[in-house]
Amino acid sequence: MSSDLSSLLNSSRALNAHLSKPDLPTVNLSLDQIEAQSRRLVSRQPAAATDADRANYLLAQAHVDAPALASSIAHLNTSTTFSPLQPLQDTDVAGYLRHAHEQNLISTIEEGRRETQEAFYSLLERGAEKTGRRRKGGCSRNLEGDLWRRPFTREQTLLTGPSLTLQMQSKMMAYDRTICELNAARLRGMAAANLSQDPSSTQMAFNCQILVKITGEPPALPPVEHAGAHILNTPLFERKYARAYLGDPESREAASLRAQIAKGGREALEDQFWDIIERGIQARAVEARLGGDPSVANKIRAFLGVKYYKNGQWEDHIEIVAGQPLWAKLFYLVRTGHAREALDEALRCQAAIEHREPSFVSHFRSWIESPDRRLSKSHRDYLQSVYNAHMLHAATTDPFKLALYKLMGRLEPSRRSVPHVTATTEDWLWFQLAMVDEEEEGGLRGLTEVLLSYGEHHFEGNKKGVWASVLLMCGQFERAVAALWEHPETEVEAVHLAIALAYHGLLRVPPRAETSDLSPLTISPVHPPALSLSTLIWRYVRQFVKMDAKEALQYVYCVCLAADQGNGVGNEALESAWELVRRIIVLAHSGPAWDELVGGFRPEGTKFNGIVEQGAPLLHLQNTTQYNNQILIRAARECEENDRIPEAIKLYSLAGDYATVIACLAQALGNTLSLPMAENEKGKTVEKTAIEILKHYERMNRAVGKEREAAVRLLRVREAINAKNAGRPDVALDIMESTDLIPLDGDVAKITRRAEEFKDLHDALQRNLQIYLPLTMDCLAALHQSIKTSSAITEATRQMSLTTLRKKARSLMVFAGILKYRMSPDVYSYLARLDVEISL
Repeated sequence: MSSDLSSLLNSSRALNAHLSKPDLPTVNLSLDQIEAQSRRLVSRQPAAATDADRANYLLAQAHVDAPALASSIAHLNTSTTFSPLQPLQDTDVAGYLRHAHEQNLISTIEEGRRETQEAFYSLLERGAEKTGRRRKGGCSRNLEGDLWRRPFTREQTLLTGPSLTLQMQSKMMAYDRTICELNAARLRGMAAANLSQDPSSTQMAFNCQILVKITGEPPALPPVEHAGAHILNTPLFERKYARAYLGDPESREAASLRAQIAKGGREALEDQFWDIIERGIQARAVEARLGGDPSVANKIRAFLGVKYYKNGQWEDHIEIVAGQPLWAKLFYLVRTGHAREALDEALRCQAAIEHREPSFVSHFRSWIESPDRRLSKSHRDYLQSVYNAHMLHAATTDPFKLALYKLMGRLEPSRRSVPHVTATTEDWLWFQLAMVDEEEEGGLRGLTEVLLSYGEHHFEGNKKGVWASVLLMCGQFERAVAALWEHPETEVEAVHLAIALAYHGLLRVPPRAETSDLSPLTISPVHPPALSLSTLIWRYVRQFVKMDAKEALQYVYCVCLAADQGNGVGNEALESAWELVRRIIVLAHSGPAWDELVGGFRPEGTKFNGIVEQGAPLLHLQNTTQYNNQILIRAARECEENDRIPEAIKLYSLAGDYATVIACLAQALGNTLSLPMAENEKGKTVEKTAIEILKHYERMNRAVGKEREAAVRLLRVREAINAKNAGRPDVALDIMESTDLIPLDGDVAKITRRAEEFKDLHDALQRNLQIYLPLTMDCLAALHQSIKTSSAITEATRQMSLTTLRKKARSLMVFAGILKYRMSPDVYSYLARLDVEISL
């Protein structure tokens, strides 16, 4: 092994033996020593011009002393950056405080900047997520639109849609009936019943209850058979609050409406909580020990026992007065909307209460009996003094007594929570609404700003619709609808909530210029939020517009609820509704249902009105002329553009535009003339429609002129084509000669004159020249061949007939020769070949 290592060492030394030079010394230094000597050697070299010198020279021309600046930077002591510019003496207290104040300001600004930046990026991220969900939902709805092309019933379409379940289908059907009843009541000039029916969940039912409480809708209306009494005794709710809601927000009416909204939201929360209490008592009847007393006060007592009485004693924070938790009992009576019962209970225990809280009962009575739950300033000042002296900082004050004092005096509205009282979201919201005062702290608008600053994520959990409830209770109706619309499972509720709000005049519609295609909600920094009702309704009804056009039309009628909005927005809403009606007419399937939608003519020629015309008052169409111009004629043009010619013709006819009907017929007949009839269902429909209309117009002597003559001639050409295809060229030739389109009598002067007059013919006849010229020549050729080979006629008769056919063929060729450049060369060559065959 050692010999192997020695040989390996000798071999390694021999590797660089040829590089050794005896004149160079051997280096026996470490790497650190080599680096130190290299630096020392470099420092001895004379300085050369560098890029820094050239830069200094360049900056000197701009009067910049770069070396001086470099020296200042080099001698800068960063450790004293936040120290005072002048040293502070130990005894300079004012200077020290001033410096500390400045440093606090700087740190506060920096912290605020950092928090603002974090909040901005957080808001940006949430906005991007919302936009992504909204666009995803929009794409899904657009994909669902492909179902329109399938010939299914509405039920099949709803069931096969990717996002429409059986539950959603039944829900939509129930709402359809509600909307139909709403429009029927509007046509009769009557108030509609509760629009929010068939809710899909408890939360949706609560949203409906909030609207009912705000608007004061009755639970039910008299039946239709008592319509007279209904109109006289029932107030109308349609657009009742539009003036106050859409007008000046600083007006007395607007302030009164905001107070009504807060009151309605509070009452809805009270009813909800009372229902919870009753169900809780029933579920825990043994613990509640309700007994045989069904009074409200006894139920509250039972509820308190279930909630706060544990292991034989009341919880520590509950104060017992007259042997019962009186403060909690009074509070929960008020919390459940039983203020009168609360006053009765306070009067019954007045002696015990006055022993602890003098004059409480008198103030409580004044507060309960006040119409707007508002005490005078003197009473509130007294309550404030008692609150500050005995309750604010006391450790053992009953929280329910504290809450009652805050409610009566509206004390410390900025402190929005009371421990053990505002434990749930609903309790907290009720407390805020009960504290709202339109004359102080911004009223409902101030509360709205606070709630909006909290945002949806603060309220929305696993239960959808909570944020919408919050927005409804603070009067942000447009935002509430948009919050429901953002979730696919609550889109149906969003649409019908928007219609109900619009019916009551509690929905603001944006101008068309401010409407977005991405979201129906419009947020402006200078205007209140607005919601595009037409956009919302169309996105909903387009799922079934082809199958159930009548139901879709009922929803479109609701767009006109905003017709009374000012600044031109109402007129834009009407125009949007008319546009949607036309779109429904164009998209709806043809057939008896389509005729029922737009109207039509009976076999004897009398006209019957369609559903659209019957609902014209809801569309604010004042007379038949406006209905014809805005709906029928414009829908007919759109049908033409969508290649639905039979429907367009019917619409023009219903509008009484008979000249356009004939022009459209002529154009359609010209377009379908070249298509084979066996494969042309559209051509058959057009031909059938044309025959019926021409007969009717002939009988009524309508639309006489060039257009009608062209339509008649085109129908005759179609008859000739059918006769030729049926193997009857003689009949086809007679029909063509009766149209007088082609001169076949051999008179050259007449042929020339007809060729010159050709440019005056209807466009459809000119375009089909290369259809009926070969048709006529084919008939001549077929007759020529038949006569030539026939043995049933004499030779003289044969020659006479052949001569006549040659004369007609020659006349046709002369006519075609003059109009040679109005047809393709192939057609002219074909005619020439047949003419040669006939002449032989």
